Amino acid sequence: MDEAKSASGMFDLRTWLERVDQLGALRRVDGASAEADIGEASDLLQHTEDAPAVLFDNVPGYRSGFRVLVNALGSIDRMSVALGAPTGLTKLELSTVWRDRILKLEPVKSVEVTDGPVMENVQRGDDIDVTIFPAPLWHPGDGGRYLGTGSYDVTRDPDDGWVNVGTYRVMVHDARRLGYYISPGKHGRLHRQKYFDRGEPCPVAMVFGSHPAIFLAASNEVPYGVTEYDWVGGVLGERLEVIRGPVTGLPIPAGAEIVVEGYATDTERLPEGPFGEWTGYYASGERPEPVLHVEAVYYRNDPIILGCPPGRPPDELSRYRAPLRSALLHEELLKAGVPDIAGVWQHEAGGSRMLIVVALTQRYPGHASQVLHVAASCHTGGYAGKYVIVVDDDIDPSNLEEVMWAVCTRSEPAESIDFVRRAWSTPLDPRITPARRAAGDFTNSRALIDATRPFEWRDSFPPVNVPPLAARQSALARWSYLLH
Repeated sequence: MDEAKSASGMFDLRTWLERVDQLGALRRVDGASAEADIGEASDLLQHTEDAPAVLFDNVPGYRSGFRVLVNALGSIDRMSVALGAPTGLTKLELSTVWRDRILKLEPVKSVEVTDGPVMENVQRGDDIDVTIFPAPLWHPGDGGRYLGTGSYDVTRDPDDGWVNVGTYRVMVHDARRLGYYISPGKHGRLHRQKYFDRGEPCPVAMVFGSHPAIFLAASNEVPYGVTEYDWVGGVLGERLEVIRGPVTGLPIPAGAEIVVEGYATDTERLPEGPFGEWTGYYASGERPEPVLHVEAVYYRNDPIILGCPPGRPPDELSRYRAPLRSALLHEELLKAGVPDIAGVWQHEAGGSRMLIVVALTQRYPGHASQVLHVAASCHTGGYAGKYVIVVDDDIDPSNLEEVMWAVCTRSEPAESIDFVRRAWSTPLDPRITPARRAAGDFTNSRALIDATRPFEWRDSFPPVNVPPLAARQSALARWSYLLH
């Protein structure tokens, strides 16, 4: 890495927040409690489409200026600002922007600097106390306060040195201990287990607030072996400034709000959870999980916790994941050799994981079936999926009503549905039976639904009585004023 003195605010949460404020999409609230108010308001905001971002300050029991930001990425415009894209896009248009960036992506390596705003305040030794930050009780049934929801963990593969940046929930146990749960198969868990298998402690840096683009990358499927910092640098065309962590040596964003460094071992585990997860359930319960012993805390003056608590879909999490995950899946289908993909959408109602729709222009018998199996098994579509639907190119895959119309009129239930069994799922899946859960069997099945006109007699299929998709888009542009 190059070394330089930090001088810019690039990849800074506050710069992004200023732009959001200029759009009129930010509200400020004083005096809301971390025990109930912030979580209650967050649930309301994230289940209301295009609700504003809200910055909570003067939280009772905490220092003034120690703030919590919620619903940051709950609108297409705020996601566009994070990406450096124009505002006013539709969700499919934003997904296209993501896909264009990914197609041209050349990772831009981060640059190491010696200092940055995150080092304005440093705690070491007996001064360490993570309970000074207003970590909310996000859901009434949670087993504790979660500092890490809109956060990410930084780990390094002990074999090849690859740095991963991944989002996993982080619970506060006490002043110097944090519990963190990672689903099986996730990159951060693979790294951690490698250290544990060697009988070594796992070094971890946790970031609780930074530029939303890094969080978007950390909470989505960036290819294995690619460091999310460099991936984001390629997406935005800028170099991320990082500081070598004094304790672990792991790279941390120079402009981050709050960072902790420490080590986890396989010898100490504490009860973690329950926590209301992205499926909309308390599916994983409480269990002993590894503990991070915090050895250093760094934070900016007046730090901001980026809060993104999962809820019942569609929520903020599913809204911000859908455009990027749809773009990633589109790209994976093309790389697998599947031609003529007209559109892809990972539906918010399924947490942007459990319901995938792919629109295609059919070219040969079996084309639709090929799409279904690849989408259900590739990296972006493989984890925790349930339903994959393929539709013709006259259907907008992001419009659930159009999709279900195609399912109802172009599929034949006894002929059009295939199943995949023992697929990669998660302990967060509420449908895994108690017996299978006790046996550690966290697999599920996938329903593959062909809702296209059957290729062999598609020309004889009854014609539709609606204008083509392009004509409908043109009509919307021309006549949208009639809708208001």
